[in-house]
Amino acid sequence: MINNYIWAGKKVRLRPVQASDWDKFHHNDMDSENARLCDEIHFPRSEEGTRQWAEHQAANTYDGDNIFLAIETLDGTHIGSICTNNCNPRHGTFKYGVSIFREHWRNGYATDAVMILLRYYFKELRYHKVNAHVYAFNEGSIALQEHLGFVQEGKLRNMIYTMGKQHDEYIYGLTKLEYEKLK
Repeated sequence: MINNYIWAGKKVRLRPVQASDWDKFHHNDMDSENARLCDEIHFPRSEEGTRQWAEHQAANTYDGDNIFLAIETLDGTHIGSICTNNCNPRHGTFKYGVSIFREHWRNGYATDAVMILLRYYFKELRYHKVNAHVYAFNEGSIALQEHLGFVQEGKLRNMIYTMGKQHDEYIYGLTKLEYEKLK
């Protein structure tokens, strides 16, 4: 492997989703707690449905600067995904989300994956601001944002309904200048 590949970090690399990734994503779909932390608990999906979803992801790798990528360790183990959304080149802003499969939590993989993504969007695409929306009950994601230097910029009250009650959603932000200071 070439050492200066922009999509690789110290622990992981980002790559397009492959149709063969369906089984890891399907297994992850069975982790309701992780689903709740990342998005929401969806209706169950069949194996065939997950296969079709993975095939669709593999065929449609990006939409403008919005992208959904698989995260794998440098030895090739698929461990999660990362995405961007609401990319606005005119304003230079975007949002991101990251999900690491439970058995790979707390190994620094999310930090490495996010830094790879930020490097590309800030240094190659000229974006200057990134935001992350985090549910107030997601202590791991709050810790990740703060570890990465993100600043909590706001709170949306009673935005998420799960576990039988309403929860707040925090908005974290990081500018390109703040990112440069991290290094």
